[in-house]
Amino acid sequence: MPIFGDDYAPIIMKHYDYVFTGTGLAALMTIYKMIESGKFSNQSILLIDENTKKTNDRTWCFWEQKESKWENSISKKWDSALFANADFSRDLDLKPYRYNMVKGLDFYNQVFDLISKQTNITFLNEKVTDINELENHIFVATPSENFTCGKVINSIYRKSEVENQTNYPLLQQHFIGWFIKSKDPVFTPDQATFMDFSVEQRGNTRFMYVLPTSSTEALLEYTLFSAQLLPKEEYENEIIKYIEKLGITDYEIVEKEQGSIPMSCYPFWKKNTEKVLNIGTAGGWTKASTGYTFKSSDKKSTQLVAFLQKETDFTKFHKTTKFWFYDLLLLDILDRKNELGASLFSSLFRKGSPALIFKFLDEETTFAEDLQVIWKCPKMPFINALVRSCRHLFQ
Repeated sequence: MPIFGDDYAPIIMKHYDYVFTGTGLAALMTIYKMIESGKFSNQSILLIDENTKKTNDRTWCFWEQKESKWENSISKKWDSALFANADFSRDLDLKPYRYNMVKGLDFYNQVFDLISKQTNITFLNEKVTDINELENHIFVATPSENFTCGKVINSIYRKSEVENQTNYPLLQQHFIGWFIKSKDPVFTPDQATFMDFSVEQRGNTRFMYVLPTSSTEALLEYTLFSAQLLPKEEYENEIIKYIEKLGITDYEIVEKEQGSIPMSCYPFWKKNTEKVLNIGTAGGWTKASTGYTFKSSDKKSTQLVAFLQKETDFTKFHKTTKFWFYDLLLLDILDRKNELGASLFSSLFRKGSPALIFKFLDEETTFAEDLQVIWKCPKMPFINALVRSCRHLFQ
């Protein structure tokens, strides 16, 4: 639709069938699968993001039983993992699962290599400044250009929307990680440290996470599930302490990463409209109880591409499941008594089947299997959380 500038000369805005506002993990998975499907080659698609996706800015992990379409982006796999707290440690046989590490830049390269071969897809390195849904189309603005489109798939997270409400708990999975190279071989390269709660808890849920890629190289992350972030020095001091605990005296820091992932059961999907769909963290795709994003986004992006081929009303996309309510219970407990995190996760992993726990976290268990996992947890915190949270079932 033409609009008029100050001199009343008409400005013709370019129109697209789809505009992706933000190109995070969920958006890139979706566009990759749209291309693979072959069903959207006659649709014009615009991707807008202020991040060029040309740096190794994050690391994702997920567990899988078989090879996935992201094999080219996987840099390391583990068949075994360690779980520990101050009182015990357990070697976890992950079979039939394998724990996979994906470096951000490898993933971006895989996706953008495919995007670059498409004539119907454009990437714009700009910041989205406005999304305005009108009766017949949607207006999308950047600092330098304006566009119209038929559908918007948005992954720009609205932080204030979640923080300015009190109905749903909001925690953060926040961390700083160091990729280090040790002079001496100190790591067990075929075993990841999934969670090590032996670090001081200090009233929070705190653990170390270690991904060794060789006997001398590993990513060590100091991670919290809590409401408040820490000063940078506190994360790094704890990493240094843990390195010393491992007996490492001579090492170099190869790379650093940091992040903060929202953990909330806030119903982002209620903001979806017929023409605008929120995805990724902005759409509630992050696994609320763990902060894991990769596997959840992989599954939901597959569902979305199938949806786009048969439906036009985005309000029909989301389906709430029992797992949303399970996550709500855990977040309610950690929000009220954050110091219980170590004991809750330890109760799961002390004797529980790792394969069943992973299946549960992947939201693929039957109700009978759910009970096998849930019964291992302390009962009273969950009963109290159940009473408090039942009101959400009727909202």
